[in-house]
Amino acid sequence: MLNINRLASWWFRPAMRRIRFFMEKPALAQDFQLRHLLHRAQKTEWGKRYGFKEIKHYDTFRERIPVSSYEQLYPFIERMMQGERDVLWPGQVRWFAKSSGTTNDRSKYIPVPKESLHYCHFQGGKDLLTLYLENTPDTRVFNGKALSIGGTHHPHEGNSRVRVGDVSAVIMQNLPAWAQWFRAPSLQVALLADWEEKIQAMIRELRNSNITAIMGVPTWTVVLLEELLKSEGKQYVQEIWQQFEVFFHGAVAFAPYRPLFERIAPGLRFMEVYNASEGFFALQDDLSRDDMLLMLDYGVFYEFIPMDELGKDHPKAYWIDEVEMGKNYAMVISTNGGLWRYLIGDTVQFTSLYPHRIKITGRTKQFINAFGEEVMVENAERAIAFACEKTGAAITDYTVAPVYLGDGNKGAHEWLIEFASMPHDLHAFGEALDRRLREINSDYDAKRQHDLALTAPLIRVLPQGTFQAWMKKRGKLGGQHKVPRLANHRQYVNDIYRLLGWEIKETPSA
Repeated sequence: MLNINRLASWWFRPAMRRIRFFMEKPALAQDFQLRHLLHRAQKTEWGKRYGFKEIKHYDTFRERIPVSSYEQLYPFIERMMQGERDVLWPGQVRWFAKSSGTTNDRSKYIPVPKESLHYCHFQGGKDLLTLYLENTPDTRVFNGKALSIGGTHHPHEGNSRVRVGDVSAVIMQNLPAWAQWFRAPSLQVALLADWEEKIQAMIRELRNSNITAIMGVPTWTVVLLEELLKSEGKQYVQEIWQQFEVFFHGAVAFAPYRPLFERIAPGLRFMEVYNASEGFFALQDDLSRDDMLLMLDYGVFYEFIPMDELGKDHPKAYWIDEVEMGKNYAMVISTNGGLWRYLIGDTVQFTSLYPHRIKITGRTKQFINAFGEEVMVENAERAIAFACEKTGAAITDYTVAPVYLGDGNKGAHEWLIEFASMPHDLHAFGEALDRRLREINSDYDAKRQHDLALTAPLIRVLPQGTFQAWMKKRGKLGGQHKVPRLANHRQYVNDIYRLLGWEIKETPSA
């Protein structure tokens, strides 16, 4: 065991030196990334349109290139999927990550050229192991295999030479041989399209394997582990996989799920990652902290727009050398996947500078502001985690929507929650959730004063399996798909009501 770790330490030592460099000199690292991106793309259609060859400084880049949404880049991406070369990125792109997001039902297709695969996504996987080993030199993770839970891919309808799918499937299909050896299950099983069939196939294939780590989204990982425990008649995962020690998680805030994982896998370690279809962005570099190190040398140039600038015709963006701690920023990226000043939709807050660490605070379009309360996803995650802790509860999933002011009713937030373990007192759960929201969000607290604009949260307990059935009905079961957390409308809530046969009480909408 010690020899394996010594070999791994030697292998990952150059990566740790590289990471320490950009931790100490973030501006230098990011300036190099910008120059490299501009040089690589100067002969593309986009590069010629905006004169990449003449851009020598960030200020020129910021002034000359517009901030773009997906809708604005889509016509160029569509042409790339039809086989056109040198549009947003040099050469021809064969792989595209399909992402539905959580706030828009329209699929998004993100180019994943070889450079993005190797120097962003694959580099993120290597650095994940580098930083985990740095934190836990006694690890046994290299003794076995890492279980990856992903989606599937298929030929593009308009061009059979192009393939599209979940970014996890794109990565798994293209992994180098050494990484394929380290991961499980087999590609044949990992890329199955039917999620329920995949779960059962994974259990059959892996029940006698030595799984030491899992990489995945908490929601679907819980489904797999609970099915595994049920099929084997065991209480703890380590009764099946004795050396299982770490869960590398991402995509959704983990705090509400942590009690459930600790219950079914006692002593498990956790490490957070921030990766998406658009790229690999951050890693938890210190397991004693609850934030992530922004990875500054993956072929991604970062900019940050303060929330009060968002929505303006020409919002002012700041690069890594200009950001401040404690401010909410919308993240803007330019990448080696051909995304230029792309508003990814995530909001982040810096928790430290030098090194630059972040927390994901929510989505630019996923919040509730029906009454001026401006509740972000981070607020909801912290509040529900607090309520679970205070009442011994554990959740499977949840979504929140406003109850708008109408005849005979005041405004409120309606929380549809599926519990893995019920709180010992549901009323106390609601009170704790409301109290924590008021403590961390002054706008919400102001609207809750004397129940004038907002009354206490309405907690609706959903039958187990509801969210899984709803996501299946929407064609979004498994993979990278996530249950929408917050919405300013009642579309999701009413859809779940219909699924359960509950009466829909129509209320005015915004």
